[in-house]
Amino acid sequence: MIDLSQAPGERAAWGRPTWQVYLWAVVELLLVTNPWQISSGLRIRALRAFGAEIGRGVVFRPRTRVKFPWKLHIGDRSWIGEGVWFHNQDHVYVGHDAVISQETFITTGSHAHRRDMALITRPVHIGDGAWITSRCVVLGGSRVGRSALVRPLSLIDGRLVPDAEVWGGNPLAYVAPRFSKTAVPE
Repeated sequence: MIDLSQAPGERAAWGRPTWQVYLWAVVELLLVTNPWQISSGLRIRALRAFGAEIGRGVVFRPRTRVKFPWKLHIGDRSWIGEGVWFHNQDHVYVGHDAVISQETFITTGSHAHRRDMALITRPVHIGDGAWITSRCVVLGGSRVGRSALVRPLSLIDGRLVPDAEVWGGNPLAYVAPRFSKTAVPE
């Protein structure tokens, strides 16, 4: 058994002073997670004010959560669906024209469960034009390639999903190419 009171890593991933983390929690509740707040622009301004790098033309739907906005990077014209949760104790990079659909959970942290439960973090990279469909789970260390598609309810467990391929399931498996040979986008 591991004595959890001795587990290292408390606040190790914060990357900001305590007051800023707590202030973000209030702003997130009022302006980002709040289902009554309908303005994507206001949500994005709040995230940027706390250090998120968010490109032009991004749509950021209600009921989303972002653990640490200063570790979130989203390219131009991407869509973030309702209820997406970025539990980003490490950096999350989302390319341009990417879609992360409803209720998807992206987490960059885990624990050294065989040793001392210390926090372990790894970044997540989602490529340009990729589509993570609804209710997927994306774990730290995962890379989703350019124009790749991940089917609903899939687990991306720290591996690479290659460019322009469709993958899905748990365990994650190759399904098909995303585009026909004659219809691959530039």
